[in-house]
Order: sequence, then C-alpha cells, then structure tokens
Amino acid sequence: MTPRQSGREHEAVTKWTWIIASGAMALASCSSTSPSETSAPTLPAGEQLQVALVETADVKAVGGEITTRDQAQAFARIPGTLVSFSVRAGDMVSKGQRIGSIVDSRLGYETSAAGAQVAAAQAEAARARGDLARVQDLFNHNVYAKAKLDQSVAMARAADAQVAAARAQQSASASVAGQGAVLAPASGRVLRADFPAGSVVAPGMSLATITVGPPVLRLDLPESLASAVHVGAVVTIAQQDLPLGSHQGQVTQVYPAIAGGRVQVDATVPGLTTELVGRRVGVSIEVGRRKAIVIPRRFVSTRYGIDYVDVLNADRHVSAVAVQTAPASDPGSVEVLGGVAAGDTLFTARRPK
Repeated sequence: MTPRQSGREHEAVTKWTWIIASGAMALASCSSTSPSETSAPTLPAGEQLQVALVETADVKAVGGEITTRDQAQAFARIPGTLVSFSVRAGDMVSKGQRIGSIVDSRLGYETSAAGAQVAAAQAEAARARGDLARVQDLFNHNVYAKAKLDQSVAMARAADAQVAAARAQQSASASVAGQGAVLAPASGRVLRADFPAGSVVAPGMSLATITVGPPVLRLDLPESLASAVHVGAVVTIAQQDLPLGSHQGQVTQVYPAIAGGRVQVDATVPGLTTELVGRRVGVSIEVGRRKAIVIPRRFVSTRYGIDYVDVLNADRHVSAVAVQTAPASDPGSVEVLGGVAAGDTLFTARRPK
C-alpha cells in the first residue's frame, strides 16, 4: 500500500467519525429537555368545583300519611234498623245530603199514642169550654156566684194547656222519628261506609267517615324532635313514593300534645289530592342547620353501585375517588359523607350535547 492510499483512508475514517459524533450530539440535545420545558397534561373541556363546607339543612327520614285536615263522622242518632244506605267508600257527598235512613218501629207506636192523647185532651177542652159557657150565662143571670165562674175559667184554661202539652209530645215523637235520616255532616269524599242496609244500629254509632278540609301530609315524629320542628320547616316526599306532582312542602302545624312518645305534624305539599287518603310515603323533614359538604349531583357518577367523583390533583391529573353520599335538601345536590375533604378540587367533563 502506497503512502498516498493510506492517507486517503485516514481522511475517510476521520470524516465518518465526525459525522457520527455530530448525529449523537444532535440526538442528545433533542432528548434532554429541561423540566421547565415539559408541558402539563391538557384537561378536556369541563367544570371544576372547589369543595367547601356550607350550611345545610339537617334532615331526618320519617314516615308520612296523606290525609285531610279533619274527618267528619256521620253518626246514628236513634236506635233502629238501617233500612237504606246509599253511599260507599270513594263517593263524593255534599253537606246535608241524605245518605241513609234508620227506622224504629217503636217510635210509630209512640207517635200514635201521642196522637190519641191529643184527641183526648181536645175533647176535655171542648167539654170545659161548654161548662164555662153555661156557667157564664147563669152568672150573668145572678144564679151562680163569682167563685163558680172563676172555677170554670180555670178548668177551661187547664184543658187548653193539656191540649198544648199533648200536641208538643206528639211533635217530639215525630221529631225523634225524623232523626232516623242519616245526613252527611260535611262536603267531601266518603272514606269508610262499612254498614250494609238491614244492619241494626245504636245511637252514637259511626256509620260513615267523610274527609273535611284540604289534603295534608301528616307526620308522626318521635318526641325528641318536638323542639326541633317548627312551622315553615321544609319537607320532601321521596320521588319513588309520589312520582307525579310536587315533592316539597312546608310544615303548617305542630300539634301541642304528645301521645305515646309521638308528636303529630301537618305539612302542605302542592298537588296532593284526596284520591288516596291514608297512603304512606317516605318523607325527609328539616330539623335544624349544620355544616356539611354539599356538591351538585352532576359531579357524582355511579359505577357498579359505588359513587365516584373525579378529583383534580396538584399535577393536573384526574383521579377517580369513591365517596359516600346521602340525599340533600336540594334534589339537585348530594351530601358527601366521606371520600373528599374541604379544599379538594372536583372535575367533571362536559358532556356532548
């Protein structure tokens, strides 16, 4: 090999070594960027929420019954046989409407006896008036003394009084017989009418129960909550118990008596009807105020029966965290009992329309 050839080979090796070194340096410069140049993860479009303690209503789950403010009873006023009864449960009646009739055969005999007494008294009164007329004529002719005339006048007046008493007794007997009519005490819907025609009834027996007044939600609360419940407190009916109509109302009356360790409370809820009086529903009632974590329901997702929220970390990463939730006073929100704390940032992705 000549010296010229060896020099050329040495130049070629040097050239390729420089090219390879330059490429390695370029690759190293591209791959080794500084931490300040690293871009943070990009979040999708959505909404963020800073968790904080807020004042919310303290609610208790209780049972309620749909009823009316009052209930009227149609009582039997006389003993006898219920010969007719024209209403059944669910019928609408008006105040004073005749819904049944009670007949006591004994009253018929008493009325007949009173009529006979009236006739006898009238006959006695006619005789007394005739005697008075004769005595008056003889007195005018100076045959009888004044004392005889006064005696005849008194006897005539007594006979007239006997007639009046007999007529009053006859009217009373007829009036008692007229009390056999069973009248509706108020306008409303018949809730109960258990006695069929032909039943033997006694005075004071309730024959029918009729709704009176607007429908209300009646709650039966333990006496420990008596001092915590007040007029104006918010009540909420469970969605599954009352699918239609409004679900929120207010307490309108707290009854001042406690019976059997329970206190009764009435609440009005718009949209209640008397079609299903006596229906039991689940109710949440406000019994005070407290601090709690309340978030909109849209931040909570449920997977396999477990509630999750997306928490935004300090490095802008989103992590799914399991939480324990409870219903809040606002149907559009939930109370978080555990899983997140005040100061955490929640994230929910914006759903496409």
